[in-house]
Amino acid sequence: MDRPYTPVASSRRKKNLGLSTREYAKVTTTIASARKGRQYDEEIDEELAREIHSSRGRWERDEPSFIAEASFVKAPLNSRVGTNNPTSSAKGKGRQESLERVPLEIQEALILEDLLFVLMGIEGTYITYPPDYSPEDEDPLQGIRFAVSPSLDPSLRDLVERILPLATYYTGITSFIESRSHLDFGLVNHALCAAMREMLKDYQTLLAQLEYAFNTSSQFTLQKLWFYVHPTLHTLSLLYLLTSELATADDPGGSESGSESSSEEDAEENARNEALGLGGAKLKAVLKEYKTGQIDGSTTIPVKGGEVLAILHDRMQNMSGDPAAKELYGALMQAAGKPYVDMVQMWIRTGRLVDPHEELCVKESKFINRGTLEVDYTDEYWERRYTLRDGSTLGGSSKRHQAGIPLPRMPGGRLPGGACIPPLLERWKHKMLLAGKYLNVIRECGIEIGQDSNQANNEDLSLEKDKFYRTIDDAYTHANRTLLRLLLRDQQLILRLRSLKRYFFLSQSSFLTHLLDLSHSELRKSSKSASLVKLQSLLDLALNTDAVGEDAMFREDVKVTMATSGLYDWLLKVVRVSGDLDKDLDGTKSGHEDSKKDKDDKKQMLAIDVLTLDYHVKFPLSLVISRKTILRYQLIFRFLLHLKHVEQSLSAMWIEHMTLPWRRQTRPRQPSTSRPNSRAGTPHPPPKDWHTDFENWRRRVFLLRARMLAFVQQILAFTTFEVLEPNWRKLESKLEAGKVETVDQLLRDHVDFLDTCLKECMLTSDKLLKACSRLLLACSTFVLYTSSFTKHANQALAAPDTPEADQAMAKGWDILGKFETNFNHWFKVMLDCVQFYASSENVSLLPLVVRLSSIKAQG
Repeated sequence: MDRPYTPVASSRRKKNLGLSTREYAKVTTTIASARKGRQYDEEIDEELAREIHSSRGRWERDEPSFIAEASFVKAPLNSRVGTNNPTSSAKGKGRQESLERVPLEIQEALILEDLLFVLMGIEGTYITYPPDYSPEDEDPLQGIRFAVSPSLDPSLRDLVERILPLATYYTGITSFIESRSHLDFGLVNHALCAAMREMLKDYQTLLAQLEYAFNTSSQFTLQKLWFYVHPTLHTLSLLYLLTSELATADDPGGSESGSESSSEEDAEENARNEALGLGGAKLKAVLKEYKTGQIDGSTTIPVKGGEVLAILHDRMQNMSGDPAAKELYGALMQAAGKPYVDMVQMWIRTGRLVDPHEELCVKESKFINRGTLEVDYTDEYWERRYTLRDGSTLGGSSKRHQAGIPLPRMPGGRLPGGACIPPLLERWKHKMLLAGKYLNVIRECGIEIGQDSNQANNEDLSLEKDKFYRTIDDAYTHANRTLLRLLLRDQQLILRLRSLKRYFFLSQSSFLTHLLDLSHSELRKSSKSASLVKLQSLLDLALNTDAVGEDAMFREDVKVTMATSGLYDWLLKVVRVSGDLDKDLDGTKSGHEDSKKDKDDKKQMLAIDVLTLDYHVKFPLSLVISRKTILRYQLIFRFLLHLKHVEQSLSAMWIEHMTLPWRRQTRPRQPSTSRPNSRAGTPHPPPKDWHTDFENWRRRVFLLRARMLAFVQQILAFTTFEVLEPNWRKLESKLEAGKVETVDQLLRDHVDFLDTCLKECMLTSDKLLKACSRLLLACSTFVLYTSSFTKHANQALAAPDTPEADQAMAKGWDILGKFETNFNHWFKVMLDCVQFYASSENVSLLPLVVRLSSIKAQG
């Protein structure tokens, strides 16, 4: 804003007067009479004069304080305060005299005095409100518009109309400041209004100096007034455009009239719907508001916080070619951004979120606190307690948190309020969020974080200075290193992960073998009748017998629990929901049949089928070893447990095959010469040798058991030695070598490690999972027929060469043939699937192809 005009009182001015002494006295006398009465005696009747006089008397009696303050009453610009009522525009016009016969000099003097009032928003005598002006209908944020008397000389009218927009700008800006100074509009709006108020003080000072010049200098003309206010006109126009844009974004309008017209058109239909109980217009209005985002808050959230700064930044970019506009908006941006910068600094330096008016781009879900973590250690604390209001995450838009995000403003698509991130802060928002989250986790651990000693330098920070963004970088680095040190060194994260590997990945599975031996009878019970207390005591006994060194440190955190569903059924449901559907394996089945089978399986489910381990850690380790990661560990553990159980069962079947019925030697019958056929001349086939048939059947049972055991051992060896161990080595080397630089990278690497293990263990593919589960089910069922096979062998050996032996062998061949057919079919499907995925999607399955091919060669 240009330097205001300050006239210098000097006696030399009288020597250069443009008017004579008589003309000057006449002009001053006319102006004085205009101040006192504002009307000529011949144009106002006596009754109106008495009414005005009586009203002034009442006003003086009601407001004696103004009479006591002589300086206020005698102030020239306050002589019209009593008439500053928008509703009195008609009276002003009624008492407005015509300027047609008034000399040009007198017109200029009168208009000059009116302009000094109008520029402060006060109605004048010859410059009044428009005829159609109504305070109730007009928006005060748009400013008051004034109309010039038509009797004014055209040469003066053109200059006056150039100056009049100043009054509109001033009144509009003043109304904006008054409305936005409310507490609901937040600290950023308060700072912006304070900066605008300071700028208006310069404008008011200019008006006071112009009034002084008007009263003391006869050379003060309308042209000089235009010369002095012209620079201010551009400044106030920039402020007015800014306030208009802020007000327009805050109240888009237009929806009420449309809804009223639509309701009038559909009045009959709405009444019919309400009579039928269908809701009618009210329901439609609610649905319309929901669709337009009014319920979500996009139209009810005022323009505040980051949205104000975003609008200021957009105006700076759009008017970057105007130096005055750039300087003005830059000053407003620095002033309005000061509370925002202070909130950011408090968040990234101490981990405390102080945002009472929801202006910052970071929001807190207060229902997720430390108390909930002590009951259920989930990762909601990390993912949902502190988030960005726009819903964006480091993973991209596909992982946006849609809950609680207001809909964007319809005209421009900008998010409302604090959800709108200032463009300058857009690339730093994630670092800013994480820096505060890291420090907040440290504070939750009981470690108090003091403010930085250099906080006194925050006064120099602003959104347009690189120093502010360097502080975000420094705070992020400091918070990240502090939390990493707390997790890796103080909380012994690597040792915790090693214990998880031992207990869930069975890197040292002697405790599991011991547990299965001790709880053999308990695990054969149904899942409902098995005792968790007994199983937990047996697990503690198994862990205490061989846990030494680091393995013995965290064994109290391992607990026995029961899953609610079978492993493969649950995994198949998850895979199918994720979209990896494939109907080639199981064909098309109705949903009712699947639900009935699920219910039957749950009723008959054994404890061994739902047995799993749980691992309990305290905060802040629960951020890394969260419920989601524990679930992944449990899935792999249940898969390995099933393999171990089937392997142990097949080994027990081998022990059964070492008993007498399976080792007894049988002597084959001596072959006899066949008698020639008298008709055909060909010998009859020799009779069936029972001993050879029994030996073949027994050998086929041994071979099928050996193939099943080899399949299970190959899957187990592939899973442990070629999937879990290499991936674990990679993760451990990253942690020990310090390659993990951020806490989020640590969390991401841990989850990626588990996801990779699940994928390479064939637990995320529908085809592979289906074929593997069917093969393991065939092996488990085959083990259950051990006693049946032994019974058939005893029957055959008890009475050889008899029909009973032949019947027993026939039944044994029938059962064995079904198992061989089932196993060969699903083994071929399994091998084909592994070969396909190894060549197309998952290269890590190539070693499994070689292992399964060796089993095929044996068969």
